[in-house]
Amino acid sequence: MAINRKRQFLKQFRKNKFLLALTLPMVIYTFIFSYTPMFGAMVAFKRYQFDKGILGSEWVGLSNFKFLFTSPDLVRIVRNTLGYNALFIVSTLLASVAIALMLYELTSKKLLKAYQSVMFFPHFLSWVVVAYMVYAFLNPRSGMLNQWFGSLGLEAIDWYNNTTAWIYIFPIASLWKTIGMNAIMYYAALLSVDPTYYEAAKMDGASRWKIITNISLPFLYPLMTILVILAIGHIFSADFGLFYQLPMNSPTLFATTDVIDTYVFRALMELGNIGMSSAADLTKSVLGFILIITVNAVVRKINPDRSLF
Repeated sequence: MAINRKRQFLKQFRKNKFLLALTLPMVIYTFIFSYTPMFGAMVAFKRYQFDKGILGSEWVGLSNFKFLFTSPDLVRIVRNTLGYNALFIVSTLLASVAIALMLYELTSKKLLKAYQSVMFFPHFLSWVVVAYMVYAFLNPRSGMLNQWFGSLGLEAIDWYNNTTAWIYIFPIASLWKTIGMNAIMYYAALLSVDPTYYEAAKMDGASRWKIITNISLPFLYPLMTILVILAIGHIFSADFGLFYQLPMNSPTLFATTDVIDTYVFRALMELGNIGMSSAADLTKSVLGFILIITVNAVVRKINPDRSLF
Protein backbone atom coordinates (compact mmCIF):
# COMPACT_ATOMS: atom_id res chain seq x y z
CA MET A 1 0.00 0.00 0.00
CA ALA A 2 2.78 2.39 0.95
CA ILE A 3 4.71 1.51 -2.21
CA ASN A 4 1.67 2.28 -4.39
CA ARG A 5 1.20 5.62 -2.71
CA LYS A 6 4.85 6.45 -3.24
CA ARG A 7 4.57 5.55 -6.92
CA GLN A 8 1.44 7.68 -7.32
CA PHE A 9 3.15 10.58 -5.61
CA LEU A 10 6.20 10.34 -7.87
CA LYS A 11 3.95 10.05 -10.91
CA GLN A 12 1.99 13.18 -9.97
CA PHE A 13 5.22 14.99 -9.14
CA ARG A 14 6.73 14.24 -12.56
CA LYS A 15 3.48 15.16 -14.28
CA ASN A 16 3.22 18.56 -12.54
CA LYS A 17 6.91 19.33 -12.09
CA PHE A 18 6.77 22.51 -14.18
CA LEU A 19 3.75 23.85 -12.28
CA LEU A 20 5.47 23.04 -8.99
CA ALA A 21 8.57 24.86 -10.20
CA LEU A 22 6.46 27.95 -10.85
CA THR A 23 5.23 27.90 -7.23
CA LEU A 24 8.74 27.47 -5.80
CA PRO A 25 9.61 31.21 -5.55
CA MET A 26 6.40 31.93 -3.65
CA VAL A 27 6.94 28.92 -1.38
CA ILE A 28 10.44 30.15 -0.53
CA TYR A 29 9.16 33.71 0.00
CA THR A 30 6.38 32.51 2.31
CA PHE A 31 8.77 30.31 4.29
CA ILE A 32 11.31 33.10 4.80
CA PHE A 33 8.94 35.98 5.57
CA SER A 34 5.95 34.17 7.15
CA TYR A 35 7.19 31.01 8.87
CA THR A 36 10.74 31.91 9.90
CA PRO A 37 9.64 35.03 11.87
CA MET A 38 7.36 32.82 14.00
CA PHE A 39 10.44 32.12 16.10
CA GLY A 40 10.23 35.72 17.32
CA ALA A 41 6.71 35.21 18.69
CA MET A 42 8.28 34.31 22.04
CA VAL A 43 9.19 38.01 22.43
CA ALA A 44 5.54 38.55 23.39
CA PHE A 45 6.23 36.59 26.59
CA LYS A 46 9.56 38.21 27.42
CA ARG A 47 10.97 41.51 28.66
CA TYR A 48 13.12 42.01 25.62
CA GLN A 49 16.59 43.47 26.12
CA PHE A 50 18.79 44.26 23.15
CA ASP A 51 22.01 43.19 24.85
CA LYS A 52 20.60 39.77 25.80
CA GLY A 53 18.69 39.00 22.61
CA ILE A 54 15.51 36.97 22.25
CA LEU A 55 16.72 33.81 23.97
CA GLY A 56 18.53 35.57 26.79
CA SER A 57 15.75 37.99 27.75
CA GLU A 58 13.70 37.37 30.88
CA TRP A 59 10.37 35.52 30.66
CA VAL A 60 7.50 37.64 31.99
CA GLY A 61 4.51 35.45 31.14
CA LEU A 62 1.39 37.34 30.07
CA SER A 63 2.39 40.73 31.46
CA ASN A 64 3.00 42.16 27.97
CA PHE A 65 -0.60 41.41 27.06
CA LYS A 66 -1.89 43.60 29.91
CA PHE A 67 -0.95 46.76 28.00
CA LEU A 68 -3.54 46.14 25.31
CA PHE A 69 -6.30 44.51 27.36
CA THR A 70 -6.15 47.00 30.25
CA SER A 71 -5.84 50.08 28.04
CA PRO A 72 -8.57 52.70 28.62
CA ASP A 73 -8.71 53.15 24.83
CA LEU A 74 -9.32 49.46 24.09
CA VAL A 75 -13.02 49.85 23.25
CA ARG A 76 -12.35 52.77 20.92
CA ILE A 77 -9.51 51.21 18.94
CA VAL A 78 -11.23 47.80 18.65
CA ARG A 79 -14.48 49.48 17.58
CA ASN A 80 -12.69 51.51 14.92
CA THR A 81 -10.65 48.54 13.68
CA LEU A 82 -13.59 46.14 13.37
CA GLY A 83 -16.01 48.78 12.10
CA TYR A 84 -13.78 50.07 9.31
CA ASN A 85 -12.64 46.61 8.22
CA ALA A 86 -16.21 45.31 8.10
CA LEU A 87 -17.18 48.32 6.00
CA PHE A 88 -14.16 47.78 3.71
CA ILE A 89 -15.03 44.11 3.19
CA VAL A 90 -18.65 44.80 2.24
CA SER A 91 -17.99 47.87 0.07
CA THR A 92 -15.02 46.30 -1.74
CA LEU A 93 -16.96 43.11 -2.44
CA LEU A 94 -20.02 44.86 -3.85
CA ALA A 95 -18.11 47.46 -5.86
CA SER A 96 -15.56 45.00 -7.26
CA VAL A 97 -18.19 42.52 -8.41
CA ALA A 98 -20.26 45.31 -9.97
CA ILE A 99 -17.26 46.71 -11.88
CA ALA A 100 -16.18 43.22 -12.99
CA LEU A 101 -19.66 42.61 -14.40
CA MET A 102 -19.55 45.94 -16.24
CA LEU A 103 -16.08 45.23 -17.64
CA TYR A 104 -17.32 41.88 -18.89
CA GLU A 105 -20.02 43.65 -20.89
CA LEU A 106 -17.47 45.78 -22.76
CA THR A 107 -16.86 44.74 -26.35
CA SER A 108 -14.11 47.25 -27.14
CA LYS A 109 -10.68 45.87 -26.17
CA LYS A 110 -9.15 49.36 -26.16
CA LEU A 111 -11.71 50.66 -23.69
CA LEU A 112 -11.32 47.53 -21.58
CA LYS A 113 -7.53 47.98 -21.33
CA ALA A 114 -7.95 51.68 -20.59
CA TYR A 115 -10.43 51.07 -17.75
CA GLN A 116 -8.30 48.28 -16.30
CA SER A 117 -5.17 50.44 -16.34
CA VAL A 118 -6.91 53.41 -14.70
CA MET A 119 -8.41 51.27 -11.92
CA PHE A 120 -5.30 49.16 -11.37
CA PHE A 121 -2.84 52.07 -11.18
CA PRO A 122 -3.74 53.21 -7.60
CA HIS A 123 -2.79 49.75 -6.33
CA PHE A 124 0.89 50.57 -6.96
CA LEU A 125 0.85 53.90 -5.11
CA SER A 126 2.13 53.96 -1.53
CA TRP A 127 -0.06 55.48 1.16
CA VAL A 128 2.59 58.17 1.67
CA VAL A 129 2.03 59.42 -1.89
CA VAL A 130 -1.73 59.07 -1.54
CA ALA A 131 -1.64 61.00 1.76
CA TYR A 132 -0.08 64.04 0.06
CA MET A 133 -2.56 63.77 -2.80
CA VAL A 134 -5.40 63.76 -0.27
CA TYR A 135 -3.81 66.68 1.60
CA ALA A 136 -3.67 68.71 -1.61
CA PHE A 137 -7.35 67.96 -2.04
CA LEU A 138 -8.43 68.56 1.58
CA ASN A 139 -6.03 71.30 2.67
CA PRO A 140 -8.01 73.62 4.98
CA ARG A 141 -6.75 76.77 3.21
CA SER A 142 -5.75 75.95 -0.34
CA GLY A 143 -7.30 72.52 -0.90
CA MET A 144 -9.18 71.93 -4.14
CA LEU A 145 -12.34 70.85 -2.32
CA ASN A 146 -12.49 73.95 -0.12
CA GLN A 147 -11.83 76.17 -3.14
CA TRP A 148 -14.75 74.52 -4.85
CA PHE A 149 -16.89 75.11 -1.75
CA GLY A 150 -15.84 78.76 -1.80
CA SER A 151 -16.89 79.16 -5.44
CA LEU A 152 -20.33 77.87 -4.45
CA GLY A 153 -20.56 80.27 -1.52
CA LEU A 154 -20.10 77.53 1.08
CA GLU A 155 -17.86 77.66 4.13
CA ALA A 156 -14.50 75.89 4.08
CA ILE A 157 -14.15 72.78 6.24
CA ASP A 158 -11.12 72.02 8.39
CA TRP A 159 -10.94 68.35 7.40
CA TYR A 160 -7.97 67.57 9.66
CA ASN A 161 -9.93 68.62 12.74
CA ASN A 162 -13.28 67.15 11.68
CA THR A 163 -13.55 63.66 13.17
CA THR A 164 -16.86 62.79 11.49
CA ALA A 165 -15.57 63.42 7.96
CA TRP A 166 -12.97 60.65 8.21
CA ILE A 167 -15.65 58.03 8.70
CA TYR A 168 -16.40 58.62 5.01
CA ILE A 169 -12.91 59.52 3.77
CA PHE A 170 -11.33 56.21 4.81
CA PRO A 171 -13.81 53.95 2.93
CA ILE A 172 -13.56 56.10 -0.20
CA ALA A 173 -9.74 56.09 -0.14
CA SER A 174 -9.55 52.35 0.56
CA LEU A 175 -12.04 51.57 -2.19
CA TRP A 176 -10.20 53.77 -4.69
CA LYS A 177 -6.90 52.02 -3.97
CA THR A 178 -8.04 48.40 -3.78
CA ILE A 179 -10.98 48.09 -6.14
CA GLY A 180 -8.83 47.63 -9.25
CA MET A 181 -7.06 44.48 -8.05
CA ASN A 182 -10.27 42.87 -6.76
CA ALA A 183 -12.27 43.75 -9.87
CA ILE A 184 -9.64 42.17 -12.12
CA MET A 185 -9.76 38.93 -10.10
CA TYR A 186 -13.54 38.74 -10.50
CA TYR A 187 -13.26 39.68 -14.16
CA ALA A 188 -10.75 36.85 -14.70
CA ALA A 189 -13.21 34.45 -13.07
CA LEU A 190 -15.93 35.60 -15.48
CA LEU A 191 -13.66 34.91 -18.44
CA SER A 192 -13.56 31.25 -17.42
CA VAL A 193 -17.34 30.90 -17.85
CA ASP A 194 -18.35 28.93 -20.92
CA PRO A 195 -19.85 31.46 -23.43
CA THR A 196 -22.47 28.91 -24.47
CA TYR A 197 -24.29 29.56 -21.19
CA TYR A 198 -24.82 33.19 -22.17
CA GLU A 199 -25.75 32.30 -25.73
CA ALA A 200 -28.36 29.81 -24.56
CA ALA A 201 -29.81 32.32 -22.09
CA LYS A 202 -30.10 35.00 -24.78
CA MET A 203 -31.80 32.54 -27.15
CA ASP A 204 -34.33 31.75 -24.40
CA GLY A 205 -35.08 35.48 -24.07
CA ALA A 206 -33.48 36.00 -20.66
CA SER A 207 -33.01 39.63 -19.64
CA ARG A 208 -29.62 41.09 -18.77
CA TRP A 209 -30.48 41.00 -15.06
CA LYS A 210 -31.54 37.34 -15.28
CA ILE A 211 -28.29 36.45 -17.01
CA ILE A 212 -26.26 38.19 -14.28
CA THR A 213 -28.16 36.65 -11.36
CA ASN A 214 -28.45 33.14 -12.80
CA ILE A 215 -25.15 32.72 -14.64
CA SER A 216 -22.50 35.32 -13.80
CA LEU A 217 -22.98 35.60 -10.03
CA PRO A 218 -23.21 31.84 -9.34
CA PHE A 219 -19.82 31.40 -11.04
CA LEU A 220 -18.39 34.20 -8.87
CA TYR A 221 -19.77 32.92 -5.55
CA PRO A 222 -16.85 30.53 -4.79
CA LEU A 223 -14.24 33.27 -5.37
CA MET A 224 -16.31 35.80 -3.43
CA THR A 225 -16.57 33.40 -0.49
CA ILE A 226 -12.84 32.64 -0.41
CA LEU A 227 -11.83 36.31 -0.57
CA VAL A 228 -14.31 37.25 2.16
CA ILE A 229 -13.05 34.45 4.43
CA LEU A 230 -9.46 35.63 3.95
CA ALA A 231 -10.49 39.25 4.57
CA ILE A 232 -12.30 38.30 7.79
CA GLY A 233 -9.08 36.64 8.97
CA HIS A 234 -7.40 40.07 8.82
CA ILE A 235 -10.28 42.00 10.36
CA PHE A 236 -8.23 42.79 13.49
CA SER A 237 -5.32 44.07 11.38
CA ALA A 238 -5.88 47.52 9.98
CA ASP A 239 -4.01 48.96 7.02
CA PHE A 240 -1.37 50.95 8.90
CA GLY A 241 -0.51 53.23 5.98
CA LEU A 242 -4.14 54.18 5.45
CA PHE A 243 -4.89 55.03 9.07
CA TYR A 244 -1.54 56.62 9.94
CA GLN A 245 -0.52 58.49 6.79
CA LEU A 246 -3.85 59.77 5.47
CA PRO A 247 -4.94 61.74 8.59
CA MET A 248 -1.30 62.89 9.09
CA ASN A 249 -1.39 61.32 12.60
CA SER A 250 -3.49 64.25 13.81
CA PRO A 251 -4.28 63.82 17.56
CA THR A 252 -7.61 65.62 17.20
CA LEU A 253 -8.83 62.84 14.90
CA PHE A 254 -7.98 59.87 17.11
CA ALA A 255 -11.64 59.35 18.05
CA THR A 256 -12.37 58.06 14.54
CA THR A 257 -8.94 57.36 13.02
CA ASP A 258 -7.11 55.47 15.78
CA VAL A 259 -6.99 51.69 15.28
CA ILE A 260 -5.07 48.90 17.00
CA ASP A 261 -2.04 49.17 14.70
CA THR A 262 -1.58 52.93 15.02
CA TYR A 263 -2.20 52.82 18.78
CA VAL A 264 0.42 50.11 19.31
CA PHE A 265 2.88 51.90 17.00
CA ARG A 266 2.66 55.15 18.97
CA ALA A 267 3.02 53.25 22.24
CA LEU A 268 6.09 51.46 20.86
CA MET A 269 7.65 54.77 19.80
CA GLU A 270 7.00 56.31 23.22
CA LEU A 271 7.78 53.34 25.49
CA GLY A 272 10.16 51.31 23.32
CA ASN A 273 8.57 48.10 24.64
CA ILE A 274 9.00 45.55 21.86
CA GLY A 275 7.42 42.80 23.94
CA MET A 276 4.21 44.81 24.24
CA SER A 277 3.92 45.35 20.49
CA SER A 278 4.72 41.69 19.82
CA ALA A 279 1.97 40.66 22.24
CA ALA A 280 -0.54 42.86 20.41
CA ASP A 281 0.42 41.40 17.02
CA LEU A 282 0.31 37.85 18.35
CA THR A 283 -3.17 38.49 19.76
CA LYS A 284 -4.38 39.77 16.38
CA SER A 285 -2.89 36.76 14.59
CA VAL A 286 -4.51 34.25 16.96
CA LEU A 287 -7.90 35.96 16.74
CA GLY A 288 -7.63 36.10 12.95
CA PHE A 289 -6.78 32.39 12.80
CA ILE A 290 -9.79 31.55 14.99
CA LEU A 291 -12.06 33.66 12.79
CA ILE A 292 -10.88 31.98 9.58
CA ILE A 293 -11.41 28.51 11.07
CA THR A 294 -14.86 29.46 12.40
CA VAL A 295 -16.13 31.20 9.26
CA ASN A 296 -14.76 28.45 7.02
CA ALA A 297 -16.49 25.80 9.17
CA VAL A 298 -19.80 27.66 8.81
CA VAL A 299 -19.35 27.96 5.03
CA ARG A 300 -18.37 24.28 4.75
CA LYS A 301 -21.52 23.29 6.65
CA ILE A 302 -23.72 25.38 4.33
CA ASN A 303 -21.93 24.55 1.07
CA PRO A 304 -18.75 22.42 1.18
CA ASP A 305 -17.82 23.35 -2.39
CA ARG A 306 -17.33 27.00 -1.42
CA SER A 307 -15.21 26.54 1.69
CA LEU A 308 -11.55 27.47 1.77
CA PHE A 309 -10.48 24.04 3.05
